[in-house]
Amino acid sequence: MRISKLPLIVGFPLVLGACATAIPGVYTEPKAGFANIASQITPAIGKRTVFAETQAENEALKKQVHGMVHRKTISADTAVQVALLNNKGLQASYANVGLSAADAWQESTPENPIVSIGILGIGAPELGAYRAIEGLIRANLLEATTRKKRRALADTNFRQAQLAAVNDTLALANQTRQAWIASVTAFEAVGYLKRAKATSDAGSELARKLGETGALNKANQAREQAFNAELAGQLARARLNATKSKEELTRLMGLWGTEVDYYVPDALPKLPRSVGSIGNIEAKALRNRVDLRVAKLGLEAQALAYGLTDQTRIVSDLEIVGGAELEREVGEDGDTEKVITPQVELEFAIPIFDSGKARMRKAELAYLQSANVLAETAVNVRSEARGAEASYHASYKIARHYQDILVPLTRTVEEEGLLSYNGMITNTFELLTDVRQKLAASLEAANAKSDFYMAQADLTAAIYGGGAGGGGGGEGAALAAGGGAPH
Repeated sequence: MRISKLPLIVGFPLVLGACATAIPGVYTEPKAGFANIASQITPAIGKRTVFAETQAENEALKKQVHGMVHRKTISADTAVQVALLNNKGLQASYANVGLSAADAWQESTPENPIVSIGILGIGAPELGAYRAIEGLIRANLLEATTRKKRRALADTNFRQAQLAAVNDTLALANQTRQAWIASVTAFEAVGYLKRAKATSDAGSELARKLGETGALNKANQAREQAFNAELAGQLARARLNATKSKEELTRLMGLWGTEVDYYVPDALPKLPRSVGSIGNIEAKALRNRVDLRVAKLGLEAQALAYGLTDQTRIVSDLEIVGGAELEREVGEDGDTEKVITPQVELEFAIPIFDSGKARMRKAELAYLQSANVLAETAVNVRSEARGAEASYHASYKIARHYQDILVPLTRTVEEEGLLSYNGMITNTFELLTDVRQKLAASLEAANAKSDFYMAQADLTAAIYGGGAGGGGGGEGAALAAGGGAPH
């Protein structure tokens, strides 16, 4: 009669755990992986970022951000720095790195053994209080033999999560910088349209008075009034666009409450006197692009996953159970005897139906998919770098054309028209037309200048990453706040 299985081989799980290597400290530190992220952000965009885990850290950041923006006219650099300190979506991305570190930490530790204990035949009259005590210690042999590969895969995923967080940071910085440019441009357009509206109001009023005297027919009166009404609609739309652009900037900076009481300049900074050529931009992009490095790690992770799948293709679960039997028997003389018998069991699934071919096929296709993603990313990186460089130089030439040629010409036309008006050579409506043309040219020049600064931000994103709606702001992308009334 079998009475009991007691844990005779107590050291068995410890023997299996002995093959586990020491856990790297990088997985267990409070802000695992964040130091590596921060070290890559500053060289790329010249800004610092933080990972706030405690309430005290969040309160300190809140005070710092409040001091940077409350009732102040902020520059593009300030907007980017505030976003890196205060955007909660970015903090969630940093937290994901910590989750990945915890996964790697967990893969570095042996699986806990499973112990089961049972008591049978409680109150058996012939044996006393119990008939049997059963106990088992169960450990997974396959877990121990595959731990090294699983840990390597987890470490690759950890490094990939860090690079993904770097890319998220660069993307937020580029989005914020471009949102600041868009907001300032929108308020600059409002300023030009307000001046144009004032000129149009004067022309419309003059047309009304001349019409009352009979000096201007109804067609010309209606023409002036229609232009004035159209300009009023454009001004209202420009004001709405300015409000929406500023709200987009506010969201990216993560501001709310009294912190939203900040201003942006009413004009972008002046164009630089020249822009230099950028040598080997494709090589720089291939060397620095974060998304390309993420794709490389993705391919590495799939290679490790493929090896792990191959190792467990036939036998996916292999467990060993150790214990002993303690048998209590009643002899003919009435004495109780105890017999201990060691026992070892091996449990595994027989691959009759699932031979593992489907899992291997999935692993092969996943690896092929990652290889193609990496190749496509490399092609896109080179193309984006060339396109960004071309846009950067072309937009600068266009902006300089408006600033140096078109705007001065319209200004000359306006000045000469004023002289002719003073000499009673031209009439008032011709003078107003010249003024409107000058304001229209100034508005086009402002838009061209905005395109250049956008292209400047895209250029840095093309080199470091975070483009197509996100990217960095380094190498010449810093903008000083323009002068004028704040908004």
